[in-house]
Amino acid sequence: MNNLVFLLEEPSARDLLEQVVPKLVSPDTSVHFLVFEGKQDLERNVKRKTQGWLLPRSRFVILRDQDAAQCTAVKERLADHVPPDRRGLTLVRIACRELESWIIGDWGALAKAYDQQKLVANSERASYRDPDLLVRPVEEIRKFIPEYQKRDGARRTGALLDPSTNRSKSFKVFCAGVSRLQW
Repeated sequence: MNNLVFLLEEPSARDLLEQVVPKLVSPDTSVHFLVFEGKQDLERNVKRKTQGWLLPRSRFVILRDQDAAQCTAVKERLADHVPPDRRGLTLVRIACRELESWIIGDWGALAKAYDQQKLVANSERASYRDPDLLVRPVEEIRKFIPEYQKRDGARRTGALLDPSTNRSKSFKVFCAGVSRLQW
């Protein structure tokens, strides 16, 4: 059995990925989610968790929000925490700026999840054509869905997100990377 281990900074990432990842990996892959209490907790524990993981045939995916930091710097810092013997087994990906950029990348999924078909029109607005450039994507969602909560939104939209039509480049890069993992 192949094992795919995700190291995540927050529970909403797990909520979303529990629905997205099965579309990206073969059914003979066992998926594990290790959720940390924020980005600092994630960074502190990368080495210990990847080094201490004992299941054979395992690969690791580290996912963190970019937030206000420089994307390449965040990615390099996370990669530096991975022990040298685990680097070839580890994929580091950054959600630009936040996980909600991935959700805004597919207004159709958001519209369906919240039963608000009028939201689909936002996909044509210039300000949403590149969701990875939005500074606070969660606040953009709340302009249209004031009751939006991160975990609930991730659960509702995760299964509906389509990597082939999503406008978030970081979502597409994440999905392609996970799909390419080899054992």
